[in-house]
Amino acid sequence: MIIDKGIPIKNVYYMLTYAFKELRHNNYEHITGEEFKDIHDLFAEILSLGIACLLKQGLHRQYIVQEDDLQTLRGKLLLQNTLKKRMARDMRLVCEFDTFSENNVFNQILKSCVFLLLRHSDVSTERKVKLRKLMIYFETVDEISPASIRWNMLRYDRNTRTYQMLHSLCYFLLQSRLLTTETGHVKMESFSDAHMNLLFQRFVMEFYKKKFPEYRPRAKQIKWNMCENESTSAAMLPIMQTDITLALGERTLIIDTKYYSKTTQEHWEKVSIHSPNFYQIHTYVTNEDQYHTGLVDGLLLYAKTSSDIQPDAQFTNHDGNIFMVKTLDLSQDFSKIEEQLKEIPHYKI
Repeated sequence: MIIDKGIPIKNVYYMLTYAFKELRHNNYEHITGEEFKDIHDLFAEILSLGIACLLKQGLHRQYIVQEDDLQTLRGKLLLQNTLKKRMARDMRLVCEFDTFSENNVFNQILKSCVFLLLRHSDVSTERKVKLRKLMIYFETVDEISPASIRWNMLRYDRNTRTYQMLHSLCYFLLQSRLLTTETGHVKMESFSDAHMNLLFQRFVMEFYKKKFPEYRPRAKQIKWNMCENESTSAAMLPIMQTDITLALGERTLIIDTKYYSKTTQEHWEKVSIHSPNFYQIHTYVTNEDQYHTGLVDGLLLYAKTSSDIQPDAQFTNHDGNIFMVKTLDLSQDFSKIEEQLKEIPHYKI
């Protein structure tokens, strides 16, 4: 089965194994031999295996603040609320206390994601059955609204590290809005370009970290090459954050990954590279190379589409900076995808 741009589901899984190293462990290996009719079906299988492993270790529990009406004092007495009950001739005490519970955000995210998949028509019946069986152990866990999850506030320690990869997958899925049809059925949006762009970027980054650690792959913030004065502050300028930056000996290569329905734009029958994309990579390179050494280069790396014209070009400015535009065909055999990525750092200067 393939998704848009002719990408086989199996290739999506291979991209995920780079993006999330845990998927290379033995308990996920059999996935490569299975067929999936949709990317949500693949995610359902990964989540069912991951949650099954979590249950063997025991679901994460933490202290949760809870409020309840009790016959005897427990924890902190909420005096104002208790007095209101006394006025209504209710003799119970309103108390606030801590409980050591599985009903925390770590487990709520998993349950909410699983319930989205259970509503999705493209997840196979077999995998839905597996997920429903696992949810028996989540009876005390509440669902959580995707909009209320503060992803940047999640912290993983040795007790919750096993949740990190599963939460990353949940992030991809829960960012899709739920839609309701006229008949009242709930459906999920298809895996969007924004989701695939995020996966594509992370895959390329992790590929170079694994295969070429000597290039020190990283996402880097670039400083604006501006002079500060009393009336202008650099803090007012937007942040420039590269997708991937490689150190190639004396040279630096900045890679910006793009996953679009169309890799080119057309105006008055003239086909050209997306203007904002080229302006962006040009800005990154020229600000990083503030001394005009010509040792900083830029690459726009597009996922190949079905368009007749695929961008493949190279330009050099007067300082000697090289600007490249290339496409990566994600529909081909994955070993060929790896070979294409291996060739990129060896471009001719």
